[in-house]
Amino acid sequence: MSTPLDWLRRGDPTRDTLIAHDGARSAARAADAIEQAAAALREARIRVLATRVDNGPDWAIADLAVWSAGVVHVPLPAFFTPDQCAHVLDAAGVDAVASEADGAPWPGTGLRLQRRTASPVPMPPGTVKVSFTSGSTGRPRGACLSADALARVAEGVAAALAPIGVARHLAALPLPVLLENVAGLYAPLAAGAAVVLPPLAEVGLHGSSRFDPMRLQAAVERWRADSAIVLPQMLRAWAAARAASGPRSAPAPRFVAVGGAAVGAATLAAARATGLPAFEGYGLTECGSVQTLNLPGADRPGSAGRPLPHARITVAADGEVRVSGTPMLGYLGDAPGAMSAEWPTGDLGHLDADGFLHLSGRRRNLLITAFGRNVSPEWVETALQSQPAIGSAVVLGDGRPVLSAVVWPSRPGLPPAAVQHAIDAANAALPDYARIGPWVLASAPLDAASGTATPNGRPLRDAIESLHRAALAAAYRRSSDDVLP
Repeated sequence: MSTPLDWLRRGDPTRDTLIAHDGARSAARAADAIEQAAAALREARIRVLATRVDNGPDWAIADLAVWSAGVVHVPLPAFFTPDQCAHVLDAAGVDAVASEADGAPWPGTGLRLQRRTASPVPMPPGTVKVSFTSGSTGRPRGACLSADALARVAEGVAAALAPIGVARHLAALPLPVLLENVAGLYAPLAAGAAVVLPPLAEVGLHGSSRFDPMRLQAAVERWRADSAIVLPQMLRAWAAARAASGPRSAPAPRFVAVGGAAVGAATLAAARATGLPAFEGYGLTECGSVQTLNLPGADRPGSAGRPLPHARITVAADGEVRVSGTPMLGYLGDAPGAMSAEWPTGDLGHLDADGFLHLSGRRRNLLITAFGRNVSPEWVETALQSQPAIGSAVVLGDGRPVLSAVVWPSRPGLPPAAVQHAIDAANAALPDYARIGPWVLASAPLDAASGTATPNGRPLRDAIESLHRAALAAAYRRSSDDVLP
């Protein structure tokens, strides 16, 4: 099994590896810093380290040093609330926290280490990282990941992207998010490429929900980035900003990976029309992130792509997608037990004759109309969000004769008639049982800041339905398609 130090020691030791405002760290310099930082962790007898640090070379050095030292890393996303952070620290038995402010200097990095009293927490043997995601509730759950799984995913992504010739990857998502951590840090290092690591504000991310696409565009141009990873809502905003800037052809990366939620062929086409080479993929934390990806020459817009070298994808008789190859070791706090070789993802989909994975939604989100038709809301939401006037939408209506939607427009002040026109256009491409009838404007953006979405953009459906129950009830009463009991 390869390690980060193996990746750095291959090839030219003077090549740029980690790039930021203070200059570029060569592969040799980065390896020395990692070894120094790892030695300090071993000397301090730290078992579990949490980091709460903005994107930058120090985050990367810290993460790679923890791996090299045999310590468990618990990255804390900046968007976690204080209560969520406190839960994570206790649940994982964190005995030290690295930050930019408090504690003793950590050799090899520009960070500081603050010790804390913590009782050891049982973890599956071989755990090197516990990746916490906010999930569908406010209490994060930690997936225990092995070095072998993380290395295999990284090298699988690197092998798939090799023909594209990525020399510089720009980190546009928070590094504590496993997608950027594995595909945006480990994979480029495994490929011998450099990673550009500016603060998140420079790429347009502020908090968990505010995004300025022009800042990302400026960062791509400044750093001459060959690749970037974005979420679907970021791609929509970026493409719209490029389209609005006029006929000038703005520089674009060679490859833009899109993940975190369904994208849709129309969104990809709109992005590509502006020069953004956007390709959809699919992965999950429990399997070490990216599992499938569309690529130049192996591209089917609307699908999640073909399995990468490390991944094995099957579809059960009931339509559930199952993944094997790089499974997690277990959830933190679960009773010890052997993990199944196949991970049941809870996602519904199918593999076509050419091996491309097509996803249709989450099993637990399935809506059953009053006429007995099964509808995956994600399918309808993708159609709605492919309309330029709609920024985000959540489809509801379980047990109703017709479906409804909560909609947030793509820009402030958009008149309701424009939203209705967009819904009508989406409906025209849907069968009658999947069309939207009543709809309401969301009371706030459907994002993490309002408590209605996870940081990667997945809607918190129960929260959205609860917040808009009265408005939806009124909309149904006004509709000739349904009558409330």
